Amino acid sequence: MGNVTARPVILVTGTQREAGVVSREGLIVLAGGGDAQGLREAIADAAPRAAGIISFGMAGGLDRSLALGDWVIGRRVVGGYQAPCDERWIAALQAILPRARVGAVYADGQLLSDSQSKGERSCSSAALACDMESHIAGEVAAQAGLPFAILRCISDTAETDLPPAVGVMMRADGGINLGALLRSVAGQPGQVPRLASTLGGFARAFRAMGKDAAKIGGRLGFDQR
Repeated sequence: MGNVTARPVILVTGTQREAGVVSREGLIVLAGGGDAQGLREAIADAAPRAAGIISFGMAGGLDRSLALGDWVIGRRVVGGYQAPCDERWIAALQAILPRARVGAVYADGQLLSDSQSKGERSCSSAALACDMESHIAGEVAAQAGLPFAILRCISDTAETDLPPAVGVMMRADGGINLGALLRSVAGQPGQVPRLASTLGGFARAFRAMGKDAAKIGGRLGFDQR
């Protein structure tokens, strides 16, 4: 039986582009952009009028069996905050995306940019994937007593070493800081081939998210829980 409520679902993500692959009807979209405190305050402000909170968008792979474009449904968030995801929401997302993997997602606000760091987190947490916002979304959801879910698409695999430019390219509003990206490239031009490969992986993840976005619908599965 679906969950009937007029309240919107809060979608928490890193960039506005990630949220752009889904219909915004029934959603409050909040992009972190690397500003953890600002994101926390924005979610807390919106929570009293929301039905649930979902962390959505791209993720780094920690499990070596995950490929670019694979979906991960969070069973729980670990790292900066530990909390389970809503079982009914998990089941709804599994029904919509039956090929998605289900397991822990690691998040502590830090970008895991190299294969060694990813491997260490995989061993210590048994998480499938990592992102930079799920711990904040999970904590605010717990404080507000709201259902919480994680739905992420792999944009860089466990073996991928991200170039330095990726760590500076997000603005606080979730947009792209082109100036910072170009300065990083100018200062370390040797990263250009790796940056091109990384951006290609991001594009593949966006295509995968866009392809499945129409299936997800219903406030990202909330209406089916």
